[in-house]
Amino acid sequence: MNMSDLLGTLMQSDMSSSSTQRLQRALGGGEEIRDSRQGGALGSLLAGALGGTGGGGIGGILGEVLNQAGRAAGGEQNLALGGLGALAGALLGGGRRSVGGAMGGGVMALLGAMAFQALRAKGASRQVPLGLRAPQTPVEEVELERRAEMILKAMINAAKADGRIDEGEIGRIVGRLQEEGADPESQRYVLAEMQRPLETEPLFAATKGDPELAAQIYGASLMAIEVDTVAEKAYLEKLGSGLGLAPEMMRRIEEMVGLSKG
Repeated sequence: MNMSDLLGTLMQSDMSSSSTQRLQRALGGGEEIRDSRQGGALGSLLAGALGGTGGGGIGGILGEVLNQAGRAAGGEQNLALGGLGALAGALLGGGRRSVGGAMGGGVMALLGAMAFQALRAKGASRQVPLGLRAPQTPVEEVELERRAEMILKAMINAAKADGRIDEGEIGRIVGRLQEEGADPESQRYVLAEMQRPLETEPLFAATKGDPELAAQIYGASLMAIEVDTVAEKAYLEKLGSGLGLAPEMMRRIEEMVGLSKG
């Protein structure tokens, strides 16, 4: 079971009705990500991250972010640009499918870009998170899988914020995983995670001293729920605080996905 692949498949299951919209917003500034010929996010990626297109999200400032991340990572060839391109292509194709594990790699790269931008703006870190930075060693490949698993757990946990996930929702998500080709082991894993009680302490422990992963987990959690109930808003406040994220950093990540909690 590959956690990055499973994360991509789960993201394609549209955990909330706003999941795809928030992915689009974070990657290309919402309305921009329609046609690469109009200079949207995919066009920027294929052009080698040469400048942004204006607008919100990562897409509007993608060139600047990737250029700075490339310098910090020792060259743009060390960035997961292929994953971002695959994610943009999947969204341009209707937000549904990506080939193989490309969607998972793209999600990790996008969350990494969001974390890099939020932390860079705060001056908290200049380290390029794994995911946006391609793993260079077997040890880093294992670490990337661990991070993907924590992000996946965080998304499922967020879905429990206003109570348990009901049987209808579980059936819908598992059914979508089957449609997307997830193997039985992966389906059982997701089902078991959905049936666990809500628990944030493992997330807090996993991100101690790791602001990049903390920012990625917060961003992923925003993709998983609507944030339209008091319980969900309270959960995000508790999550961000427990992850050690300053309120302004949380707001910055929320802005990247086009979320206003009111």
